[in-house]
Amino acid sequence: MSHVKPTEGLALIGFTDSGHQVPMDTKKIVGGLETAGAPMEMVLQALMGCTAMDVVSILKKMKVDYDSFEVHETNEKAEAHPKIFTKIHLIFKFEGVDLDREKLKKAVYLSKDRYCSVSAMLKPTVEISHEIILNGEKIS
Repeated sequence: MSHVKPTEGLALIGFTDSGHQVPMDTKKIVGGLETAGAPMEMVLQALMGCTAMDVVSILKKMKVDYDSFEVHETNEKAEAHPKIFTKIHLIFKFEGVDLDREKLKKAVYLSKDRYCSVSAMLKPTVEISHEIILNGEKIS
């Protein structure tokens, strides 16, 4: 069973079902030590990680080789507590030669619409948008 325990100040260590440790903390202004990412940052990391793993897996099956791939995000939060995410924009950045734009789009859409469980969980309460950039040029 996963769990978290405090370490110092508001810093925590999370223990996952798979046996990994995840440090968490928050800003000094609210009592944290700023030693690790905050829980809301972890939500963004989980979303980007989930969709990136999907895209990598799908492109591998499609035999698409790229030089580099990253997922970035921008977000907006509610101004009042609880300060939940209201919008998250995912930016899928690819670099490579002769990459098939349609296969890149398909991989991103499959993750977004079918496979990414984190995205599916957030969709009812957060507007999630995306764009794909290939070699510095927006393609969707």
